[in-house]
Amino acid sequence: MPRQQPKAPAGGASRPSGPAPCVLLKPGEAFLKGRNRDRFEQRLHDNLRYALRGVGGSTWIKSSQNVTVLGGQVPVGELVERARRVIGFSAVEPAVRVPSTVEDIAATVLDALDGLRARRPGLTFAVRARRRDKDFSLTSTELERYVGGVVHGTLGLPVDLRDPDVRVSVEVGRHETYVSWERHKGQGGLPVGTSGRALVLLSGGYDSPVAGYRAMRRGLRCDFVHFTGAPYTNAASVYKAYALARELNRYQPAGRLHVIALGTAQKQLAIAGAGKYQVVAQRRLMVRAASALARRTGAEALVTGDSLGQVASQTLTNLATIDEAATLPVLRPLLGWEKQEIIDEARAIGTAPVSVLPDEDCCKLLAPGHVSTRAQLPDVQRVEKRLDMDEVIEGLLRAAQCLRPGADDAGGGDATGLPAAAGPVCGA
Repeated sequence: MPRQQPKAPAGGASRPSGPAPCVLLKPGEAFLKGRNRDRFEQRLHDNLRYALRGVGGSTWIKSSQNVTVLGGQVPVGELVERARRVIGFSAVEPAVRVPSTVEDIAATVLDALDGLRARRPGLTFAVRARRRDKDFSLTSTELERYVGGVVHGTLGLPVDLRDPDVRVSVEVGRHETYVSWERHKGQGGLPVGTSGRALVLLSGGYDSPVAGYRAMRRGLRCDFVHFTGAPYTNAASVYKAYALARELNRYQPAGRLHVIALGTAQKQLAIAGAGKYQVVAQRRLMVRAASALARRTGAEALVTGDSLGQVASQTLTNLATIDEAATLPVLRPLLGWEKQEIIDEARAIGTAPVSVLPDEDCCKLLAPGHVSTRAQLPDVQRVEKRLDMDEVIEGLLRAAQCLRPGADDAGGGDATGLPAAAGPVCGA
């Protein structure tokens, strides 16, 4: 019989005297960040702590050789659900912590597979071990053979090393070992906040929420700005934008939603003779206002849901004309995506049920029957020169509302039924 491992105190959570449930979180790209890895890991753990707020019990987080271990006085299912929302983890595995002895490891695997076979007769299995503690008495291969032999000899379950029904993972540490037999895919990507801040131009459709999510997966912490056609449209689009921002905030520490009523400015453009350039001119107005808002709130880039050629305003010429009005980089994560790809992603991240709801889109307000697909910059600038654009932008920002979806839902509501605004423009 292999020798029993010496017992010594472990850092972080208290060392288990027997099997103790926990969750293993495997890092994604943060694992590859070299000298900056500690900074990425710290941000990842901060975001995990944020995701665990209000979970209803004490929790602990521990780093253990390229793995984050999560546990506490909370059901494992709830921990798994919270952790799966945290961008930066590639895999989430419910697990059991046991003392690092061959006997405890084998007994835990045996109990787990005995319970599974009761629900799934005839299942096959394989054991995959990783010996992080090189002083452990068995090599990884020897441990796999030993544990697999115990299970096969006791339960009679067949071993399938190529395509098993259940793949048992055993990760051996110096003082404790983690045994898991279930694996959930994580969000992957970079921890939110490691790449800076961005402001997402959030409409009520499928595209912009998916673009915001994709920006978060590249490490950007996002705030949102939504343009309405008020006073010429109703509040339906604001309700949608609030619901979309709240859903997206489940993937990050809650970002703010700024609501800007664009209707009067859109009418001014129409009176100024925008004609077939109306849509491009109002898109320029949006990025101009968003750039000014971003400077006040600390964002370093704008994010839009544009997909090249999807609609008339998203031709290459029109996008270039729109970008000229921005004073910050305009990021377009979906530039090469097809519409169905975007819809599929929206369903996967939970924004599709909101996006499909009806609303009054401000982009359709005062839109001409024919929209130019090749709006040249001088043509649009001639229209803009008939207005005092600086004054228009300042008026838009002065009247903007700032909401905090997902952060203050328990607070009071205003006349629209939305939580009360935090002020004209939230600070950085």
